Amino acid sequence: MQFLQTLVALASVGILPAVAQNSTASSPLAEYTLTADNITAKFIPYGARLTSLVVPDRNGNDQDVVLGYDDTAQYVTDTETNHTYFGPVVGRFANRIKNGTFTMNGNTYNIPTNENGGADTLHGGSVGYDQRNWTVTSQTDTSITFTLLDEGYEGFPGTLLTHQTFTVGTSPPTGATGQTYPRLTSSITAVALDQETPVMMANHIYWNLNGFTAPTILNDTTLWMPYSDRYIQVDPILIPNGTFGTVASLPPLDFTSPKLIGRDISDAVGVCGTGCTGLDNAFIVDRPASVRPSGSSFPVLSLWSQNTGIKLDLATNQQGLQIYSCNGQNGTIPVKQSQQDRNQGVQGATSVINKYGCLVIETQGYIDSVNHPEWGLSDFFNYSPDSAPYNNYATYDFSTF
Repeated sequence: MQFLQTLVALASVGILPAVAQNSTASSPLAEYTLTADNITAKFIPYGARLTSLVVPDRNGNDQDVVLGYDDTAQYVTDTETNHTYFGPVVGRFANRIKNGTFTMNGNTYNIPTNENGGADTLHGGSVGYDQRNWTVTSQTDTSITFTLLDEGYEGFPGTLLTHQTFTVGTSPPTGATGQTYPRLTSSITAVALDQETPVMMANHIYWNLNGFTAPTILNDTTLWMPYSDRYIQVDPILIPNGTFGTVASLPPLDFTSPKLIGRDISDAVGVCGTGCTGLDNAFIVDRPASVRPSGSSFPVLSLWSQNTGIKLDLATNQQGLQIYSCNGQNGTIPVKQSQQDRNQGVQGATSVINKYGCLVIETQGYIDSVNHPEWGLSDFFNYSPDSAPYNNYATYDFSTF
């Protein structure tokens, strides 16, 4: 009954399937700003999308550490051209689904394929959640909730109600001095209203902690994933082959100790697919035995820039991390003018997004798990009206050194 009442309320405010249009200031391209101590974040309803995240560097200067556009209309243009997925929620099922098909309860579902000549579905289909107009259902100075009612978009079974809540604030006190840090929190909660359905979403955020003070992130940015000593093995077009590998046997993927992103990247030939050198890989998060599989009380990934001194610590309840080193960027998309203005007079700063100029971090489940029942992970992606809601929770803490 509660869910029915929610649906009635949502219908009354006009939540309908839609794709963003260039229109007025009240459109899905209108920007919403959240602020707290030493952190400012901006969002638009088109894709429930993070468009800017400003934090201070070691010198106290503001840096926007995520990629995107100052002009929000450019996100629609991007979708129609490069389709970079700068900053949105991707779903209903993020990452790749082999052949765009899966079977559930004896029924085979066909989702539009949109990659590799029809060999797979990427990020939910031809019109995924990144292209949908989410509705702002709650807002304060420090928090915003976007809501989407998905009535079987792209051929997925059943109706799914999703809330994406972003909050800015500070981390809990840590250490002997009770130090706190600027924090961005993301919580995606989804409820299957009438049918069993696969659900796996992600925030598709592109990060650059050096604020584009260098042409790439290869030589100044360090990545550490202490609990990711396994990864999902894939075929030449990045579709899982059903097996897991160890990063110890493939050094370019080994970040179990802190390592500059560029240290081994020249050896990552084919690691991100045929004809590709770099990272575009699904890492498994193997938390310590004393922690439950979905524990989110400590970082599973850290990233920091020597140039700016900005450090990001990421904690999440998800079982996997997709890491992409921006191998497909080629210098044709400009850095936001607002960030270029911050870099005036900085020697070596770049005005364009180059290859290896950023890092995408997606907190999510196992890629294509819907087609691999042998992995025994149905509890993490299979949801129904009788199950608990889906939840993807992540905190991003920022500090300097």
